[in-house]
Amino acid sequence: MMNIHFRRAVSQDLAAIVALLADDPLGAQREMSGETASPVYEVALAAINADPNQFLAVAVDGEDVVGTLQLTFIPGLSRGGAWRGQIEAVRVASGRRGEGLGHRMFEWAIAQCRARGCRLVQLTTDKSRPDAHRFYEDLGFVASHVGYKLTL
Repeated sequence: MMNIHFRRAVSQDLAAIVALLADDPLGAQREMSGETASPVYEVALAAINADPNQFLAVAVDGEDVVGTLQLTFIPGLSRGGAWRGQIEAVRVASGRRGEGLGHRMFEWAIAQCRARGCRLVQLTTDKSRPDAHRFYEDLGFVASHVGYKLTL
């Protein structure tokens, strides 16, 4: 695990990222994975990389993408004009789970939020992911709010 480094995702990473997103029961229903990423993912990545408040990160071991997450930096008026860091779409390659990579990814992501001046880090997680809930609580996150989504 000493060779893990984090960087901004590029087009060449898309197939690996989409495969990570699709590698669970929920993601398998909503992602289009294959050897090459669908053009819709190219458009999405271009929009993410063009926005200075977005960072789609990959965790890389050598040449292999072994994890991904998206950071969004959100300005706000509440909490005295505080910035928030939103962490979403966290995935670790199934063969690498249990090695501490998820903890390392969150340490990195939280450090990025601190560096950007965020005073709060938040995330959402599907109710059907109890293992993820335990993981986030072990990291110090508190399930303090109820979240709602409306599919359009």
